[in-house]
Amino acid sequence: MIKMKSILLSSLMMLLTACATPGPRVNFDKNPNVDISTAKTFAWLKESKALHISVGFNPITKAHIDKTIEETLIKKGYILVGDVTTADLAISYTVGSRNKIQVDSYPVTYQGGFGWGRGYYGRYGSVGISSETHVRNYTQGELAIDFYDVKSKQPAWHGWATKKITQDDKEDIGKLINLVVTNTLANF
Repeated sequence: MIKMKSILLSSLMMLLTACATPGPRVNFDKNPNVDISTAKTFAWLKESKALHISVGFNPITKAHIDKTIEETLIKKGYILVGDVTTADLAISYTVGSRNKIQVDSYPVTYQGGFGWGRGYYGRYGSVGISSETHVRNYTQGELAIDFYDVKSKQPAWHGWATKKITQDDKEDIGKLINLVVTNTLANF
């Protein structure tokens, strides 16, 4: 009975984990020739703050991304300065989305059987396997944050995150932005 309860509990945990919305996939790359370990200040590379934003991008969402990046870096101990020439690091970002298609195909049925005779009592050698295919459209969002060493004018660090955008993400875009920015900058 205890084994049955533990198996049932394990199955329930796996089911709940599988249904959870996955977080963003995050990665980063740093320039080994640029040392930014002593950097204390940052400024935006451009007045617009973003290197590239697609046409029609929501300006309120852009403002929220700007603010979240600034707040996250300030929490990490960096100081925002107004003039990029006096900063240790210049930062910028790109954001975008792309519609994608996911196709899943897997076997679902086994048809056939072994008969005891001909006609009414069964059939011989009739075996078939069919498959079922699911096609889903989804939107994948991406945010990339770049840091440049102001003195050497070299790229120093590039971090990016991609995430399949769900309906919940669309309904609470602020929560999504906070999640993606903090996860991306966690490795900085």
